[in-house]
Amino acid sequence: MNEVPKTPPQPAETKLATPVAPRRRRWPWLLAGLVAIGGGAFYAWQAGLPPFAPAVQAPPPPGQPGVRRAGGPAPAIPVTAAAATVEDLPILLDALGTVQAYNTITVVPQVSGRITEIAFREGQEVKAGDVLLRIDPRSLQASLDQAIATKAQREAQLANARLDLTRYQQLLRSNGTSQQIVDTQRAQVAQLEAQVQFDQATIDSARTQLDFATIRSPIEGRVGLRQVDLGNLVSSSTTSGIVVVTQLRPITVNFTLPQQTLPQVMQALAAGPVPVEARLAENAPPRLDGTPAPPNPIGQVVTIDNQVDQTTGTIRVKATFPNEDQRLWPGAFVNTRIQVAVLRGVTVLPLVAVQRGPQGPYAFVVRDDNTVEQRNITLGTIAGSQAVVLAGMRVGERAVTSGALRLVNGSLVQVAEPVRPPPSVPQARRRPPAPTPAEAPAPPPATAPARP
Repeated sequence: MNEVPKTPPQPAETKLATPVAPRRRRWPWLLAGLVAIGGGAFYAWQAGLPPFAPAVQAPPPPGQPGVRRAGGPAPAIPVTAAAATVEDLPILLDALGTVQAYNTITVVPQVSGRITEIAFREGQEVKAGDVLLRIDPRSLQASLDQAIATKAQREAQLANARLDLTRYQQLLRSNGTSQQIVDTQRAQVAQLEAQVQFDQATIDSARTQLDFATIRSPIEGRVGLRQVDLGNLVSSSTTSGIVVVTQLRPITVNFTLPQQTLPQVMQALAAGPVPVEARLAENAPPRLDGTPAPPNPIGQVVTIDNQVDQTTGTIRVKATFPNEDQRLWPGAFVNTRIQVAVLRGVTVLPLVAVQRGPQGPYAFVVRDDNTVEQRNITLGTIAGSQAVVLAGMRVGERAVTSGALRLVNGSLVQVAEPVRPPPSVPQARRRPPAPTPAEAPAPPPATAPARP
């Protein structure tokens, strides 16, 4: 058997490393292709070529916004509108005021002594004449007794001097004494009478000082926090006082108005009482018992200050409120609103419907065909959120109140109906209604017992 000769293994050839050409980036070409395809599709869609030819559709009903396709009509712009009405417009002035007590009394002792009784509680409602506290009266009572005794002594001396004067006058008739002695005795009687009057004044002063030992409330009001305790020694030189009593019913509110409104306020005061409303927190929560919060307090303007503050250019106005429910508290800030006049039977338009332009105020008036007209208007008095229209609009015409930034003269609009709040539902717990026989859940199917 012939054997095939084996070739000897030859050494592996050394492979030379050849440089590899870098790959070119392909994404710019892909992007350019996509842009070209998109441009062609957009051109075909604009031209209406198949398969982009739009289907024939019925025109939109009148009053409904159209659809802009291939140069079709512009869509209607949704807006809200309000009509011009004839109303009685009140002229109101708003200001920030400060509540002040009608009377504020700082109780200060008028005599010195030690406090023996405190007859009030902090925050108590007191009446005029109620006892607040008492000071030790023993030294004052002793001074009064001493003055009474001194007067009694002077009265006895006066009675004796009057008797001596009577005797001297009888002796003078019989030439038993001289005229000089009679005149001297008459002067002695007059001197004793003056001393008795002085003693009576001393007694009155001592009684007054003794009455000061019992401190009473000078007004009807509310007692604040006391500054002394039982057993403290007080004197008439005390500056901080013992307690402060404030009168809360009625109560006053001081507020400031610009000096430009002074003629209106003066005319209103000359015409009659000017009401003032203290505007407390808006949307006040109900009371703890569930009853709704009461309306804002109503007061009356009392007077205005006799000069204008030159620093701020304002004038101070003072008003009083009954404050029976004590909702106004001294020192608090409160928003006030006064009514100085009422414009009868004027054409009123919401202020949000008024636009401002180079030629003055204007409004977008909605026509019957749901297009708008940019119309110049003439305004009168502006009160709050309402403006008086003197010319440019008739009663009943509607003006755009929102969405006017997208409008031009002749734009097609769609007026939205005003959104009405849902009816309030009491939050009482309600039992769910019993299910009807048709809605009653079916009984679960009976399962067969498992076979052993």
